[in-house]
Amino acid sequence: MIVFVQIPCLNEETTLPLVLASIPRVIEGVDRIEILVIDDGSTDRTVEVARAHGVEHIVQHTRNRGLAQSFKDGVDYALLHGADIVVNTDGDNQYPQDRIGDLVQPILRGEADIVVADRQTALIAHFSPFKKVMQRIGSRVVNLAAGTDLPDAASGFRAYSKTSLIRLNVVTRFSYCMETIIQAGYKRLAITSIPVMTNPKTRESRLFRSIGEHMYQSGVTITRAYLMYRPYVVFAGLGLLLALAGLTPFVRYAVLLWVDDGGDHLQSLLVGATLLMGSLLSFAIGVVADLTRINRTLNEETLDYLKLQRYGD
Repeated sequence: MIVFVQIPCLNEETTLPLVLASIPRVIEGVDRIEILVIDDGSTDRTVEVARAHGVEHIVQHTRNRGLAQSFKDGVDYALLHGADIVVNTDGDNQYPQDRIGDLVQPILRGEADIVVADRQTALIAHFSPFKKVMQRIGSRVVNLAAGTDLPDAASGFRAYSKTSLIRLNVVTRFSYCMETIIQAGYKRLAITSIPVMTNPKTRESRLFRSIGEHMYQSGVTITRAYLMYRPYVVFAGLGLLLALAGLTPFVRYAVLLWVDDGGDHLQSLLVGATLLMGSLLSFAIGVVADLTRINRTLNEETLDYLKLQRYGD
């Protein structure tokens, strides 16, 4: 059993030694622990610091390519080098790496495919009240979309089994956190969480410039991922709403005729006809989107087979 601990880094020469020092070297049930640093275009001495601390596995980007691409490249490297479990932490030392042993235990026991650390955001001192509320709302939205029950869906401190990583396909460029949960829920992978306490804040986030940007990017990611796997729910729901709205003017017109009220009321009938056309179009788009979903599912099954060949059984 080989566990790879991957650390995406962007100019983390100051905090990386703290992360490396707190990673356990022995875990019950694990034969070997390997450390992988993904340098996402750092302009400081991140790579030199990693090598000075004995890190043998390093993936380097010549320019910044984002957290999602760093995650994908790290997973690809880890699986090619025999990883059975991949743990993702962060180079800013916000996560308690000494809990990695607890994080991987549900996978080792065969109880879960993915384990997400619950940061218990209500207890994080440097989170503003607004951010805490947004974190709770965001997690509820993701859980609703994925059919899961995770208290902290945005947490990047996670453990993935090899099986889950082969079945997951990250397509977003912002962050993999929300997308992989929605995919895992759709693909019926077992997900659980364990509570942890985060370390003191060392710097501002480099993933987004403001909470508003984070909310926008997360919303786009969740919507896109949901549409990828459940388009019929969205377009059928929209079609029904438009159909009800479109029928309302016709019902009103029929009532007016029944009571022998004067006037043609052509304007309301025109609005109703337009809404009904929109409803029909929405249902048609839903059918096409669902056929695309089926085709994507078949393609992903082929991709899973190719990954099994690439990474071995």
